[in-house]
Amino acid sequence: MRVLGVDPGLTRCGIGVVEGVAGRPLTMLGVGVVRTPADADLGRRLVAVEQGIEQWLDEHRPEFVAVERVFSQHNVRTVMGTAQASAVAILCASRRGIPVALHTPSEVKAAVTGSGRADKAQVGAMVTRLLRLAAPPRPADAADALALAICHIWRAPAQNRLQQAVAQHTTHATRAPRAPHAPKGRTA
Repeated sequence: MRVLGVDPGLTRCGIGVVEGVAGRPLTMLGVGVVRTPADADLGRRLVAVEQGIEQWLDEHRPEFVAVERVFSQHNVRTVMGTAQASAVAILCASRRGIPVALHTPSEVKAAVTGSGRADKAQVGAMVTRLLRLAAPPRPADAADALALAICHIWRAPAQNRLQQAVAQHTTHATRAPRAPHAPKGRTA
């Protein structure tokens, strides 16, 4: 499975590509950051993020895209930029028919470090170890993007089984109920 992880941001959008399957060693295929100048027009910044993501999609041809789920922060301006960059990543993948998964920051931290409260240094250290890298990817946005890809590779099989079970249950639950059987041996 080849996954492009996106740690969305308007100034720095982390991108990382990881290949592998759960339970086996993983391989980093690429990592980087799409940067936009803070003083540029919003539209130009979003176009720059789109162009950067499109280049990564062209180069690496991922089967899945994992994007950090935007969560509420105290700084509304920051969360708006993050949400806009997230939407661009989702749009780029969806335009190509690539499935997109959203993972919360605590879900990613828990998958990679074992604790949903891990700090950026712990995430970077575990990404370095899991991918057998010489040093943690810099900046932290790049390491976070790799962590998103790792999280998706590890969680996708379980999520797929859960979705299939829910779909089966829904199919069985929506069938028309059968009429009760008449008791045997008695006739009127």
